[in-house]
Amino acid sequence: MSDNHYRREIFYRFPGIYKYLFREEIMKKDQEIFQERLNHHHDELRWLYTELYHNDDMFAELCDQMYQYFTARRRVLKNRDLEREKNPDWFRQKDMLGMMLYIDNFAGNIKGVSAKLPYLKECNVNCLHLMPFLDTPKGRSDGGYAVADFRKVRPDLGSMKDLAALADKCHKNGMNLCMDFVMNHTSEDHEWAKRALAGEKEYQDWAKKARQGDGEYMSRYFFYNNREIPDEYEKTVPQVFPTTAPGNFTWLPDIGHYVMTTFYPYQWDLNYGNPRVFNEMMYNFLFLANQGMDVIRIDAVPYIWKELGTPCRNLKQVHTIVRMMRMIAEIVCPSVVLLGEVVMEPEKVVPYFGTVEKPECHMLYNVTTMATTWNSIATRDIRLLKKQMDIVNSLPKQYTFLNYLRCHDDIGWGLDFATLKEWDMDEPSHKRYLNDFFTGKYPGSDSRGELYNDDPVTQDARFCGTTASMCGIEAALFEKDDEKLKRGIREDLMLHAYMLTQSGIPMLYSSDEIGRLNDYSYKEDPDKAADSRYIHRGAFQWELAGKRNSKSSVEGQIFQTLSRMEQIRSQESVFDKDCDVYTYDVHDNSILCILRQKGNERFIGIFNFSDSEKTAWMQEEGTFRDLITDQTLELKDVELPAYGFMWCKRM
Repeated sequence: MSDNHYRREIFYRFPGIYKYLFREEIMKKDQEIFQERLNHHHDELRWLYTELYHNDDMFAELCDQMYQYFTARRRVLKNRDLEREKNPDWFRQKDMLGMMLYIDNFAGNIKGVSAKLPYLKECNVNCLHLMPFLDTPKGRSDGGYAVADFRKVRPDLGSMKDLAALADKCHKNGMNLCMDFVMNHTSEDHEWAKRALAGEKEYQDWAKKARQGDGEYMSRYFFYNNREIPDEYEKTVPQVFPTTAPGNFTWLPDIGHYVMTTFYPYQWDLNYGNPRVFNEMMYNFLFLANQGMDVIRIDAVPYIWKELGTPCRNLKQVHTIVRMMRMIAEIVCPSVVLLGEVVMEPEKVVPYFGTVEKPECHMLYNVTTMATTWNSIATRDIRLLKKQMDIVNSLPKQYTFLNYLRCHDDIGWGLDFATLKEWDMDEPSHKRYLNDFFTGKYPGSDSRGELYNDDPVTQDARFCGTTASMCGIEAALFEKDDEKLKRGIREDLMLHAYMLTQSGIPMLYSSDEIGRLNDYSYKEDPDKAADSRYIHRGAFQWELAGKRNSKSSVEGQIFQTLSRMEQIRSQESVFDKDCDVYTYDVHDNSILCILRQKGNERFIGIFNFSDSEKTAWMQEEGTFRDLITDQTLELKDVELPAYGFMWCKRM
């Protein structure tokens, strides 16, 4: 028996003994792997780090800690790293389908989510995005984005051990796990914030022993003892929430200082000009990756570098930090991919991909297209959507967008108003029209929802609501109008079909698969009543999910058709990542037509964004098969009902 055969026998029959007998060889091999990855990135990483921080000692510490986190990484995850290094495009495959959900709303806690994996597999989901679950203060959590401890799960949801167990179970079921990493700020309840705030009071004895005072922790944030510098910042830094959280600084009377709080007063902005902040946050990042995460969503990434005299958005140092994060992940945990949350106009989003030679984020949200999709519904005009899709489709195929209709957040109308102005659409009045339309105030609109951060001065606002309620299903059920209900369901499915046709990765918002309506019960909870985003963050209604197999129910009609489309997408080669994708002019501004082509295979998706019957004026050669109904047809001057759609492939 050869040595290799002997070792394989021991490995498969007695893995524990194998690890003991060949521990030194395993460690040596691990060291070689780590060193090879580090060598590949070392020079660039060191150059970027020292250019930003001019601190060789802190860089040496970072490298040492990277090795410590690599060593602590479980064997099953190291093996996953090796497999995915061979297939770095694993997340871009056509069968990828994500779903975002709140753990407590969906299944109570992490163990509950684990028990519900069969349902998620039934939904064809293989990338599960758990909305923020780290420890946050009750009543001051901003939906989980005010993190008090990056290494502790919120107690009511479970523990880190539960999280790692869920990751393992997901992996065994062919599913990936995604989480949010909130980099821009911490909660005011975070240990760093408490130590900065307490100063000579609570931590006096500790500070003397450690030879560190409150200043060391204050330097991790932006503190000022008078209004001079904060006022200078306010001249150039926009407000994120002008109504609910005006300004960018909060006064702390206990220590007589202002602290920078871009989002809410209880969320203190971190100072990434301090290398200690960058290092410690990277250690948190690696700790979370080591729990088994496959995708880590970087929250509010454009905001993480602050500089006086600038908007503190999209500064070049942000790209340096994200590039370093990418390299750190490729050294320690290369199976982990970065999803960037960049809620900006297209020209500011694309740079976060980096370049082909020096990539940054693996994936970015297709935010502008999402907002423009709903604009197209309200205006029955797809011209702006078509223009934006043409821009996206012209980008390198390596650039991967995450597409969605709705998410946990509001819809901000960050549209291309320069183009809309050419079509005689003024920004303030058009935003008011959109908000009136989707809140159901505009005559003829069946959409239902609520405004968020409605500013009485600028008359600007964002919008909240579920896909089904925005499509008129809520209004139709309330009015008991069967025709409206059919039309609302058709609109909901048309939008999902269009979303699945786009290039990139589709992401569902939990409960959209069964047509969840707005949940107004949040108004009865004092911790949520002031935040209208909770209208679409309601608890999952399992009794409604139980109707998903009934063709006569709203839930069943949406679930079954959506499932059929998801399966088609995962099987047909015209949805491969390397397909050529174009928009197709059918001479009607209410109809969006998308062409996908791979070799001789030709797919055409036709989507009517109007509430009336329309004709797609087209003359396609050959016979096509409707992938949804399996019928054969010719694509010549195709008639579509209100919000109708077709998925056709040439035979």
